[in-house]
Amino acid sequence: MAPNYSAARRHLTKTDPKLAAIIKRVGPCRLHSVAPADPFEALTMSIASQQLSTKAADTIFRRFCGLFPPDRRPTPERVMTLTDDQIRAVGYSRPKVSFIKDLASHVLDGRLDLKGLTKHPDDEVMRQLVAVKGIGRWTAEIFLMFRLGRPDIFPADDLGLMNAVQRVYAKRKRPTPKQLRKIGEAWRPYRSVAAWYLWASLAKPPSP
Repeated sequence: MAPNYSAARRHLTKTDPKLAAIIKRVGPCRLHSVAPADPFEALTMSIASQQLSTKAADTIFRRFCGLFPPDRRPTPERVMTLTDDQIRAVGYSRPKVSFIKDLASHVLDGRLDLKGLTKHPDDEVMRQLVAVKGIGRWTAEIFLMFRLGRPDIFPADDLGLMNAVQRVYAKRKRPTPKQLRKIGEAWRPYRSVAAWYLWASLAKPPSP
């Protein structure tokens, strides 16, 4: 379920004048409108996004989806029929190929129930996801924000978010994750929405 964006905007506008200016300029929050409906597809997209620009990640993921005609839908079963070289040919690095295969394996053997994640609190979703090779805290947080629509996730290790806060708040140095988490306390319980607007202030939010 998506956050209550109207309530989030009111809260953030009242709490933070600089964020209020961004909200006014950017317009409606589209945090929950861009993630694929299928959780496996959303996670493979997030793996593509790791340590890459949004444009590069989008290109690789489109090519990856092209490996699954006619509907362009990656599923665990379909992924496991591909060779590593086939996946690498669309742009995934060797480690990321192993991450996608490990994710598919976890789903197929029942170690990870993706559809059941909606029933769990944030911490439990995080615990289950990071058990998969290549899914770290950032990827799990992006999944919680974009796919599950959790309203109060704050990926403080995200470089784009650090850059946005440095620019918006005219800080001399880029804030550390610890400093970013402290700053973000003021935005509870809508830190996901605050993060989206900060990303949007840089031009384009990251892909889920």
